[in-house]
Amino acid sequence: MTERGVAVSRARRIVTGPIGAWVAFVLVHLALALINLFDTVHLPFGDVVQVYRFWMDYAAENGILVGIDTGWVYPVGALLPMGLAYLFGPEPYGVVWLVLVTLLDAAAFAVLLRRRLAAAWWWVAFLAALGPVAVARLDAITAPLAILGLLWLSSRPILAGALLGLGAWIKVWPAALLAAGVLAVRRRSALLLGGAGVTIVVLAAALVLGGGANILGFVATQGSRGLQVEAPVSSWWLWQAVLGLDGARIYYDQEILTYQVLGDGVATAAAAMTPLLVAAVAVLLLLALRAMGREADTDALLVPLTLALVVAMLVFNKVGSPQFVGWLAAPVLLGLVLRRPGALVPAASVFAIALLTQIVYPWSYGPLIGADSLAAAVLTLRNLGLVAVLAYAVRELWRLPGSSHPGAVDRSSPILTADRT
Repeated sequence: MTERGVAVSRARRIVTGPIGAWVAFVLVHLALALINLFDTVHLPFGDVVQVYRFWMDYAAENGILVGIDTGWVYPVGALLPMGLAYLFGPEPYGVVWLVLVTLLDAAAFAVLLRRRLAAAWWWVAFLAALGPVAVARLDAITAPLAILGLLWLSSRPILAGALLGLGAWIKVWPAALLAAGVLAVRRRSALLLGGAGVTIVVLAAALVLGGGANILGFVATQGSRGLQVEAPVSSWWLWQAVLGLDGARIYYDQEILTYQVLGDGVATAAAAMTPLLVAAVAVLLLLALRAMGREADTDALLVPLTLALVVAMLVFNKVGSPQFVGWLAAPVLLGLVLRRPGALVPAASVFAIALLTQIVYPWSYGPLIGADSLAAAVLTLRNLGLVAVLAYAVRELWRLPGSSHPGAVDRSSPILTADRT
């Protein structure tokens, strides 16, 4: 090879290797931060600088803390990142929030780079595809916690349990990943210990602050809300509103602070969604028990199980907020890191779902809530993508081989216990 060829090859390795990945990570986070800080038209940063900061301002000025002194839409652990972002006062709140998210993402990214470079690159691309909302909600705090928790399920189970437990006390959904780990991983007692330890600390802190009566208030608040316009189940009424049928419309709920649909049957559907979600999770856990009975190996079980649980929480949710798509990164990354057969299928599908989500929010959200047909079509395509990913994950879970079936893998596989490059 000529000197020029050697130089080109070296440059290519630098660009596509860990150094290039870190450069891409920084550029993507910088771009998302700038959009959030300076886009005053679409206001993708509104929840952080208007809602979260307002709650912290109100506590500082009046001594009344949401989740402690009043009921709240979030678990009480959500006060931790909101409070950390308020350490330097209200003015730099948004910037401090972005720094906090970037640091957490960087920690998860560093671990991904040690495990598999391609997985780290996928996550950078996914964040860019999802857009500014990827760093502008509470879910941006829980996403890296969930990624680290899944990657450390077997090698550092106490820490993994603590991270997933903390994530669950911030935004609930990582509890599904913890449940999957407890079911599938041998060192489940250590996972439970980590999760229980965090739970005790959170509950003790809430009780010391006087919030015992409101610790589970988020359950009632979520249970009583209507159908958010972006939720898959809302598509029926969304299209009725687009076509001007049966008095269906989109309205802004002043209590929940989100856009919801209204029309015949909405209340019934809203009441049914939580039981349906619980039933879906129960069915998935039964499928996992079936696979365990057939002695499916841990790696083969965890990937479709975590993906199915997370996407089910989107498909059967009466809330369809764009940031929820960020939940899908953790199980997809687990499949990529473990080099599972077919891992590229959900990776490509979830990437496309993220891109469609960004088109809807923030760029087409105004037309969407105005019942625009093109925006509704993009959202519907996104929701159909979620249903397709759920069907794929359930199929993979059902088809899991056992040790006595062709293609079975040794259940003692060490892949989760070692860093990989």
